[in-house]
Amino acid sequence: MEHGKTLLTSHNNNRTLVIMAKAPRPGMVKTRLAQSLPVEAVTELYRCLLDDTVALAHSLPSVKVAIMCPASDANELALLAGDRTAVVAQQGRGLAAGLTSVFAHFAANDPQHVVAFNSDSPHLPVSVLASAFETLNAHDLVVGPTHDGGYYLVGSKAPHASLFHADGMGTDSALDGLLARAQMLHLSIGFTDSFYDIDEEGDLTRLAGELRLAPERAPRTAAWLKRQDPTPRLRSASGDL
Repeated sequence: MEHGKTLLTSHNNNRTLVIMAKAPRPGMVKTRLAQSLPVEAVTELYRCLLDDTVALAHSLPSVKVAIMCPASDANELALLAGDRTAVVAQQGRGLAAGLTSVFAHFAANDPQHVVAFNSDSPHLPVSVLASAFETLNAHDLVVGPTHDGGYYLVGSKAPHASLFHADGMGTDSALDGLLARAQMLHLSIGFTDSFYDIDEEGDLTRLAGELRLAPERAPRTAAWLKRQDPTPRLRSASGDL
């Protein structure tokens, strides 16, 4: 498989959906969850989240689907993702460099609507992804906020080299920083619905509760949660419920 080569054809060739991913390696993914679960379990969970997120992306009609990842992860993710999903190695290190690479790679030449979102997002309704592309019809930028002050999704029709910075990524000021830089670039901004990431104990407890009611939304993750049944322990540890 050639990294960076689009493998899908579409009736609507100007829409690309990009998953920001890492290879599922112990100690390298979902590190905050490792405070309450064994590292091996966290790695297995991330693999399930990623698999379900890729399936979610492919359920959206008329889009090309790709993964953007660190260069060291590209071969492993290409094997996991299969032939329907292009895998592209980012330029530079870190999430900010990855997001910059997304739009430099996919939106630099031909007119494109490009949306990037998190690899731990199988709980998103497909309608949210569809609305992100629709929002780009009327705005320069679309953003999906998270409840903790970050964002799970960002989309653009063109690359903007100064839009993403490592400072503040992964913190409760990440969204504010992105919006401030977008305003400095005079970009119009639209929003999708707010959602949550799967970063901490309470997030996993919430996801487990949702998938008990609707396991078909993320079947691999739902099956993992059913086998592990982490909810009682997470509930006790978090004090949320």
